[in-house]
Amino acid sequence: MLDLPTPALIGVIHLPALPGSPGHLLPIDEIIVRAVEDARVLQDASFDAAIVENLGDVPLSADQLPPASVAALSVVADRVRETTSLRIGINALRNDALSALGIAVACGASFIRVNVHCGVAATDQGLIEGRADETLRYRKLLGRPIAILADVHVKHASSLNEPDIARAAADTAYRGLADGLILTGPATGEPVDMENVRRVKEAVPDRRLFVGSGATVETVEPLLAMTGGVIVGTGIKADRKVGSPIDADLARAFAGAAGRG
Repeated sequence: MLDLPTPALIGVIHLPALPGSPGHLLPIDEIIVRAVEDARVLQDASFDAAIVENLGDVPLSADQLPPASVAALSVVADRVRETTSLRIGINALRNDALSALGIAVACGASFIRVNVHCGVAATDQGLIEGRADETLRYRKLLGRPIAILADVHVKHASSLNEPDIARAAADTAYRGLADGLILTGPATGEPVDMENVRRVKEAVPDRRLFVGSGATVETVEPLLAMTGGVIVGTGIKADRKVGSPIDADLARAFAGAAGRG
């Protein structure tokens, strides 16, 4: 179900504030133009996929996105898919997996990212409970093979039900039936603990494992040697700020360090 090469390079398209969110300023046409430009940079640098996410919608909703956000995210993701050959993923922040699945079906995306698929996490949005059962049942109802990439001990959060990352990964894979797992550092742009990578690989040897934060030109090669792919956002932005465009030179250097091009 997970239609990504091994190893995979996945870039993140951080959208600015969408209509209905507190910081919304830009018209939707300009948001689309910026997203498409980022996607073309990723494609030209030989990335495999792009995750489109509503990171500009701070403060983020804990679970259910407002209808305006769902509509805008759908339109932007659809335009990105139409104008590039990248595989597309959807991350409906903070944790709206059902909307992400619906958007993925509407725009032809290949996968979604779910920050809290299993267990309970204390976050800056409050307590977030994983709803793997609802997500898997809704995917079955929709009848589309959309892969679920699930974070384990996601960044900007603390796991309350299972502090051991290896056991949490096993629960996410075998009880939550996630198609792939994502490990991150404690916050956006911060590196992952390689001991955690080793332990999760041992605990869940039959799932693809992705590094979801902190990858840079300098670290991508050893990270790919240990995992099935990297998800990079701030690491390919010149100023390391989420609101900035992807830097074409950095994206090419990143892909080159990963053995592309």
